[in-house]
Amino acid sequence: MKKILIATKNKGKINEFRDFFQQFDIEVESLLDLVSLIPDIAETGSTFEENAAIKAEETADLLNQPVLADDSGLMVDALNGEPGIYSARYAGEEKNDQENNKKLLKKMENTAENLRTASFVCVLAIAHPSKETIFRTGYCNGKIAFSPKGANGFGYDPLFIPDGYDLTMAELSPQTKSKISHRSQAIKKLEEWLTEIVK
Repeated sequence: MKKILIATKNKGKINEFRDFFQQFDIEVESLLDLVSLIPDIAETGSTFEENAAIKAEETADLLNQPVLADDSGLMVDALNGEPGIYSARYAGEEKNDQENNKKLLKKMENTAENLRTASFVCVLAIAHPSKETIFRTGYCNGKIAFSPKGANGFGYDPLFIPDGYDLTMAELSPQTKSKISHRSQAIKKLEEWLTEIVK
């Protein structure tokens, strides 16, 4: 079976990538699967694209193999795009989904329902030691709920209601989420490169 390395230690992301690539008989490996763990790479970019490239390119150079990395987050219109690239650490340096959600709700407590529009954004970068880095971006538009609901997702999923649904991402089945998520939309744009990016 072919393999692809995903430069993440986030188990929720790993499962989403694994579910998608399974249909192509491609086995997903993550940084958690490496025999010798590589150090965390500082995400010093000012955009999703820059951070995805940093993770993919530095990991590809370290391991001398093709690597896929993503940078993703939530952009809320009423908050001028917050939390954006700081989504994972919105409430502090220690990543904490519950605290992030609590902070977001607090900042939006006086925001009317028609002004709670938001988008999940995912930028994928595929780096190869001898090729130019490839980028693909996916979006999922929706709105922010007034309270968290559901237990199927991670991150801001319990607060995000995608367009066309009355349920939050965390209330949807994994199968439904995998069809509409920002990450799946970005991954689908990579299908034509699948034969090139796997070893």
